[in-house]
Amino acid sequence: MKNFNNREFRLGWQVLLLAVVGVATSSSSLLLYSFSALTIPLEKSMGWGRSELQAAVTALSLGTIIAAQLAGWLNLKYGLRTVTVLSLVALSASLALLTQIQDSIWGLYIGYFLVPLAGLGTLQITWTHLVNLWFIENRGLALAIILSGSGLAAALLPILVTWSVSVWGWQAGFLALAILPVTIGLPLTLIWLKTDAQVNNPKEDQAREPAREEGLTLSQALRSWRFWVCNISMTMIVACVVGLVTNIVPMLQDRGLSAVEAGQIFSTFGLSLIGGRLIVGYLIDRLWAPGVAAIALAMPAFACLIFAMSHDSTTLYIIATILAGLGAGAEFDISAFLIARYFGMRDYGRLFGVQLGLVTAGAAAAPLLFGALYDATQDYSGLLAFSTFCFVIGPLMLLSLGRYPVFHQEYSPAMS
Repeated sequence: MKNFNNREFRLGWQVLLLAVVGVATSSSSLLLYSFSALTIPLEKSMGWGRSELQAAVTALSLGTIIAAQLAGWLNLKYGLRTVTVLSLVALSASLALLTQIQDSIWGLYIGYFLVPLAGLGTLQITWTHLVNLWFIENRGLALAIILSGSGLAAALLPILVTWSVSVWGWQAGFLALAILPVTIGLPLTLIWLKTDAQVNNPKEDQAREPAREEGLTLSQALRSWRFWVCNISMTMIVACVVGLVTNIVPMLQDRGLSAVEAGQIFSTFGLSLIGGRLIVGYLIDRLWAPGVAAIALAMPAFACLIFAMSHDSTTLYIIATILAGLGAGAEFDISAFLIARYFGMRDYGRLFGVQLGLVTAGAAAAPLLFGALYDATQDYSGLLAFSTFCFVIGPLMLLSLGRYPVFHQEYSPAMS
């Protein structure tokens, strides 16, 4: 095991904190982790069925697929800072406009599709790219820390949205979301967003150049079976994580819990997600990442079994939610780490953009499948059975990746 070296963290803590907030207030986090809390209020107020509402998550995913490809290109052309600042403002405006949807559910679908396009510079591709430039020796842990921002979102957004909706109605839920990017994310971005061209020490600028040059190009990676193993495995896992995230609260309410009780239980998902990310992030810097991933990503399979077998135990619901969060916490930090470790930083932006797009496409199809399964069974047994299968097979696939390839030495500011 490598010894822990905190020099990178001393130099890059501001970037790290900014990226945590950036992930938490990204377009995907805000709409995805608030969806369960908005499902029943929209069902009651607008008369839309749950399977119809699930399609909004599909629209969100489709918008994210396009936004992920545009983000990499725009960041390269105009710079991370410019794109991110404009995106935060546009994200807040687009969320506020969701309060104006009328009786047609297509207004909701269009809104969920357009929000990630408005906030394309807030997607994970931006924050992981920034952190990968700053951290090498502690890259896994750094990625885990910033992606824990989604855990904060999962823990806090259901409570914030549920309270807002209970006091002022469903429109207040979207307004509460709209306030966050411009009041928290934007000020920190203006102060702390630093790319490699903005680091004061010239030696550090020179030292980091090789980190972007070594590795595979997009065309080379597309011909690598390892790239497709990563894509297929993570698609299966993320799709089922999305299924759990968007259905735990209504599933618990169907079993007799109030909206507040269900939201409180779901908040443990976010807390355990943070714990899972930090533990896995620390371990993949020191152990073989696919082996760590195979264990961590299988945890939600046990959660699905508990949900399937228990129908009246709050304690077991909490345990299952925690297990789901522990496994879900490993998904995107492992994904970003594997892309950088197996394919290098030469074409990281486009490679991670492609993987994010493919994974999101699978996640987009999941709500439609889960909605159909719910309509067919009138319960969540089909969703839980399908998810259990994916949470077993997907992690096992990563064990085939083998040893890390060897690229030339990478550098970060802390190594100068």
